[in-house]
Amino acid sequence: MKNSSCLGATVPGLFSPLTIPTPVPVIRLPRGPDGTSRGFSAVRGQDRAGSLAEVAEQRVRAALRERYLRSILAMVGRPVHFTLHERVQVDAQFGATDLDVANFHVSQLQTPLGVQGEALLRCADIISYSFQL
Repeated sequence: MKNSSCLGATVPGLFSPLTIPTPVPVIRLPRGPDGTSRGFSAVRGQDRAGSLAEVAEQRVRAALRERYLRSILAMVGRPVHFTLHERVQVDAQFGATDLDVANFHVSQLQTPLGVQGEALLRCADIISYSFQL
């Protein structure tokens, strides 16, 4: 008789072989127009293309987003001047940003208290930034 405490051992009638269920793919719908729901707006169910004004606004937003992302790409490796809350002025060499553009990674951050070799600046703390092309 087999020992039932070992892995893989079975006793006829007491244990059945384990079967691993097949994983099911999950489709995640995009966020709805209100920003909290998933799927599509019930109000605009018939109007799939949207109005001309909405299409034009979407094109303008896409162009502005592309311009912003290109400006961030142009900053990599350049000295950047940041203005933070409480009128704090700092200079640093721009390194990178995260996926959500919520944080900036900089090096050689020159603050009123001294120089920090590496730092992470939260975009919520930044009022403005500038750099030379």
